[in-house]
Amino acid sequence: MTRIGLMGGSFNPAHRGHRRIALQAIRALALDEVWWIVSPGNPLKDAATDMAPFAARVASAQAMARRATIRVSTIERRLKTRYTVDLIAKLPQLYPKKRFIWIMGGDNLAGFHQWRRWRDIAREVPIAVIARPGYEGDARASPAMGWLRRSVRPARQAKQWDEWRLPALVLLRFRPDQTSATRIRAADPAWHRRFSNERRPSHFTARL
Repeated sequence: MTRIGLMGGSFNPAHRGHRRIALQAIRALALDEVWWIVSPGNPLKDAATDMAPFAARVASAQAMARRATIRVSTIERRLKTRYTVDLIAKLPQLYPKKRFIWIMGGDNLAGFHQWRRWRDIAREVPIAVIARPGYEGDARASPAMGWLRRSVRPARQAKQWDEWRLPALVLLRFRPDQTSATRIRAADPAWHRRFSNERRPSHFTARL
């Protein structure tokens, strides 16, 4: 069974912080690959925000993932899934020989209870939470963490995540990276124009 870490997000744009977290997660969780799942749109974010075109965000993720065991996926757009719970339900049918773990930042855990059917997500896949400076208190005090508290596994067991009974959550702490997509957009609001002529795939950089 191939061990896959899933990182969903807008990647608006993808940056070195995303790459560093993915590479650190590969080592900590003994993953074969990390898939960056580029979201066509985030139901929890206002559509009027400064979201770049989907194609440009995919291209920025592909550029940042080069020469690493990171795959860039547009599967949510292909399957027309709007919510993570729907994607998670379909992955075992599409990839029966792969095992998946969901990777999220501490900021996502703080708001995880707002995700559609978040408990079902936790019952379907183990979750690895990467600590983020400034969010640790909110993450630990969140309603989702209250429900998942008894399901937390020690970080020293992180490589055995595919043996855990669900729900299961592991908290990982890496050296923080201060790179921020918000700051990148503020410094260069037209960043996406650099990727306007890139060719993009229908699903993966190398389709599986």
